[in-house]
Amino acid sequence: MTLILICVAGLLALTPLALYWRGRDDVSRRIYAGAGGLCAALFLLDILPRGADALTTTLPLGLPWIGMHLRIDPLSGFFLAVVNLGGAAASAYAIGYGAHEKDPMRILPFFGAFIAGMNGVLLADDAFTFLVCWEFMSLSSFALVLAHHHEAENRAAAYVYLMMASFGTMCLLMAFGLLAGATGAYGFDAIRLAAKSPWTTGAVLALATLGAGSKAGLVPLHIWLPLAHPAAPSHVSALMSGVMTKVAIYGFIRFTFDLLGAPSFWWALHPLVFGALSALIGVLFATSQSDLKKLLAYSTIENIGIIFIALGLALAFKANGQALPAALAFTAALLHVFNHSLFKSALFFGAGAALAATGERNIERLGGLIHSMPRTAFLFLAACVAAAALPPLNGFVSEWLIFQAILLSPALPQWTLKLATPAVGVTLALTAALGAAAFVRAFGIVFLGRPRSAEAEKARETDQWSLGSMAVLVTLCLIAGVLPSVLIDTISPAAADFVGGRMPTQADVAWLSIAPVAESRSSYNGLLVFLFILVSSFGTRRFIQWLWPRPIRRAPAWDCGFVDKSPLTQYTASSFAQPFRRTLGHIAFSVREHLDMPPPGSTRPAYFAVETDERFVTYFYEPLTRAVWFCARRLNVFSVMSIQEYLALVFAALVFMLVIVAL
Repeated sequence: MTLILICVAGLLALTPLALYWRGRDDVSRRIYAGAGGLCAALFLLDILPRGADALTTTLPLGLPWIGMHLRIDPLSGFFLAVVNLGGAAASAYAIGYGAHEKDPMRILPFFGAFIAGMNGVLLADDAFTFLVCWEFMSLSSFALVLAHHHEAENRAAAYVYLMMASFGTMCLLMAFGLLAGATGAYGFDAIRLAAKSPWTTGAVLALATLGAGSKAGLVPLHIWLPLAHPAAPSHVSALMSGVMTKVAIYGFIRFTFDLLGAPSFWWALHPLVFGALSALIGVLFATSQSDLKKLLAYSTIENIGIIFIALGLALAFKANGQALPAALAFTAALLHVFNHSLFKSALFFGAGAALAATGERNIERLGGLIHSMPRTAFLFLAACVAAAALPPLNGFVSEWLIFQAILLSPALPQWTLKLATPAVGVTLALTAALGAAAFVRAFGIVFLGRPRSAEAEKARETDQWSLGSMAVLVTLCLIAGVLPSVLIDTISPAAADFVGGRMPTQADVAWLSIAPVAESRSSYNGLLVFLFILVSSFGTRRFIQWLWPRPIRRAPAWDCGFVDKSPLTQYTASSFAQPFRRTLGHIAFSVREHLDMPPPGSTRPAYFAVETDERFVTYFYEPLTRAVWFCARRLNVFSVMSIQEYLALVFAALVFMLVIVAL
């Protein structure tokens, strides 16, 4: 524990060091190298075996009568490893990517503080420490989103994020207030042991879902995510999407599986419903986005929904005393937390490399980058395969385990769960198919074909630091997909603590397979699938060479007699997304298509544009904003009162409070 706290303190110390070194040419390299080294040390400390007992300590900080209580158990240890692995990768990536930043001092003082805040949330063992670190994480990430503040769009995104972060913190503050009021203490140990009324439990559950869901990007609290991620620098986007959202998942798990005690079956309904809604809405928007970083942001919303589906299943099984299915669903959720942190960070790194090389996020202006950035293209393709949940990479394994848990749901006794779970399963299957289409579109439009702009034509391969960090993450995606049994056995202690059961030890399954329940029921062998893909690919290539031994000759493709090489003749991202937009888009957004076709014989170019309005924004947030402005204008009278009127108002409030206390 002492070494971990020293490393976290070192991350905090990077803030004054960045200010002290601000005039040096190598300040970015120094800060990012320091952050990467500290995160790597924290990751190694987190994965070291520490036994079954939790590590605890108390620091004489914070409020005098509370102190700062810190604790590492299997759950927090797992999330600490996720956070610091992502932090180390982002720091290494930023050593090269940071050279493109025009004003690095808008980022460097807050980068280490952001990672330290996330570590603090995971170490906290009392309400005060948890909230202070949560707010520290929120404010430092707000400063990072505001890094490119010269653009009005980025300033608006930062303030929307700050508003949603403040809302989430307020919900968590009220949740802890209800728990502390029921127990008279702020420590998690006391909260766990205290008896709670059904009303208190329901209110805390709702507030915890709102507080954690707003930070995780759960629909309908997701509006900040597709705004903030494109505004932030790419390595910060990777941290926010791949890591910070997982800290919010940790907060939800800590409340629902730990602090609130034994669950009731109805606790599972809102994670299942809102998780399925988030997965579907997120992937529908991802299939239609032209901004590459927005596409990845909506994909994060989809994956957060998938994780909440698994957690809802775990709550349902745990409430009914079914330990093995609960352990399966809980393990699948944590495995997807880890998997998503890997491939989503790699995807944002790839998007950042394309942005640095071309200056473009709009995929309609990219294309052909596989010729000028072949290594980036290969690594981005591998990350897309993982994100599309295709074997043999890691995204497939965790989603397959979630489907296995859904197949066990007929054993649930409640009719609401019997109806909800199959519907969620169908939604998850649709989401998986649409997710694959979204990433086929993303890779194909960005890297294949011909360059659609002069900027794309001039692109060059990214730096070695960026490529190295992407390669490490993609390699881990492959290892986690081929040998998932190691990860599953690592997660099992956390499942045993929080759901009262664990999956069978996967190391005992033959041939490095995984069997969620029993080998006779279902199993998956990632290594065998990987070898089959390699052998079949190599064998097919050799067979074609044997069948057609002539040397390959490159020649222009038949172009129907035209020699126009304009990139406008290629399929666009909008045309690729049109079938999904027209058939399923009405679920998530309203669409308006504008078409202006020239008459026959005219050489005037045709015009086609698509406008999409998110229904949650149109029918919820915009009316809410108008109502807030209306109330603010009515209350504006209090800002122009005289000093006598202010004193009279204070006196009246004091008298009112005294009357309330007297009653």
